[in-house]
Amino acid sequence: MTKIKFIDARFPDGGLDEMGIKRRFEGHLRKLRALRDGVTPQAPGDFADALRWEGDLSEVRISSNDRNKILRRAQYLVQRRAALSGTSHFSSDDKRKLGVLRNGVDLVEIKTEHRADEIAAAIHADMPWMTPATDFLWKAMRRSVHVGEPGFRLPPVLLDGPPGIGKSMWSRQLGRHLGVPRGAIERTAEQASFVINGSQKGWGTTFPGRPIQTILQSLCANPIIVIDEIEKAGKPTSTTGQTYGLQEGLLPLLERSSAATWKCPYFQINFDMSWISWVLTSNSLATLSAPFLSRLEVLRLSQVSSAHLSEFARREGHKRGLSQPSVDALAEALEIASRTDQLNLRHVIRMLERGQVLEAAGTLH
Repeated sequence: MTKIKFIDARFPDGGLDEMGIKRRFEGHLRKLRALRDGVTPQAPGDFADALRWEGDLSEVRISSNDRNKILRRAQYLVQRRAALSGTSHFSSDDKRKLGVLRNGVDLVEIKTEHRADEIAAAIHADMPWMTPATDFLWKAMRRSVHVGEPGFRLPPVLLDGPPGIGKSMWSRQLGRHLGVPRGAIERTAEQASFVINGSQKGWGTTFPGRPIQTILQSLCANPIIVIDEIEKAGKPTSTTGQTYGLQEGLLPLLERSSAATWKCPYFQINFDMSWISWVLTSNSLATLSAPFLSRLEVLRLSQVSSAHLSEFARREGHKRGLSQPSVDALAEALEIASRTDQLNLRHVIRMLERGQVLEAAGTLH
């Protein structure tokens, strides 16, 4: 893995706080005065002489006036270092949270084109009806290897299609095969604009966004962030009457150049968000603006065929440990139901869960 700098801030050495600087100044002053008074300095490599030297230094007098001057200088240096670090406005809790970024964060890469082929083949085998999305992923992975990127990032993509075809499931497969964390904003139950960007003063509550939280928890700079049914996201309003829409908030995050220096509303500092893989899903494009869509690769997906549903049911049934008679019964029930109803993956998953319950109870016929 490659490490990159994620936050536009510098974290001073923890040992160089006010007391640490004060001790260094006092020690340096003792040495200067000891040498001025003719005390023989420590012989290099001589442990016994080091003890003698430390004893001589402890005898050097430092007045209260000296200590006050040293304290003032230490306080000034601490203040200047904090101002230059970009973290002077942080609370102690924020400094603690962001301290994990001191040594950078990891980037997960696709090392070879062969590995890219393996990932694409595995996802296609499980979800062949998602071919447009998997083909887009495959080409992006091979391109990443070809240009030698230190980490993989899928260009922002919108999976548009009917509900229940496995758009979110596809993103989970992607995260599992890539070995990166996945953060999901589910439906419209959450104020998606806040969950993505975080909030600042002027809103009822303040908190950092989900992408920042995901990276802080995993120390991985290229997670997958999924926004489900983005066309249904509302526009929350602050206590001052300001509205904030998800599409507008996402625009700078979807552009690689602006995402690299994105300013977090909560922490009020820049982060490199350019390595995130954004996977958005929708059932309709009607409410999505042209500027927003222009920043995405829009992939149109079709309903899952009955044949693919049957294959998925058999494969998933075996993965869940269902017996062959149960799997056969499920496939037959699907075939009959599909003659009159438009089924999707959600129906199949519910049938699989029901089959598990019945088989565990020993009453499946």
